Amino acid sequence: MRELQVAARTLGFKLHVLYASTDRDFDSVFGTLAQLQAGALVISPDQFLTSHIEQLGQLTLRHGIPAISQLRQFVTAGGLMSYGSSETEYYRPVGICTGRILNGEKPADLPVQQSTRVELVINLKTARTLGLTFPLTLLGRADEVIE
Repeated sequence: MRELQVAARTLGFKLHVLYASTDRDFDSVFGTLAQLQAGALVISPDQFLTSHIEQLGQLTLRHGIPAISQLRQFVTAGGLMSYGSSETEYYRPVGICTGRILNGEKPADLPVQQSTRVELVINLKTARTLGLTFPLTLLGRADEVIE
């Protein structure tokens, strides 16, 4: 977290970390974002937040906050953009490892794997609603653009 704070200051940004542990906390988090006049929101890959990602997409749109998440579902629910592993890329190795374990291999003998492909998904409808534009070079690099 300290490294993120330093990086944010270096870029001229102020980083605030807000927490939610129940969906009832969302109201206070979005109220705090409004008080801070937050220019953007990054939704971390926390299990609780991931389980509410569609609700968060709708809330960021309703509150007019540009936000990014690692999950594509966030963008389809109204969030601005996502950047993260594709579900296929994420779950395929899980299936392969499960098969190897079921065939008798010990979990400790399996290699640690990490996704090597990430996807950028942009919601242009949300961008227009928020009064934002994306450079054509970024739109050209996106894996999917939702209009």
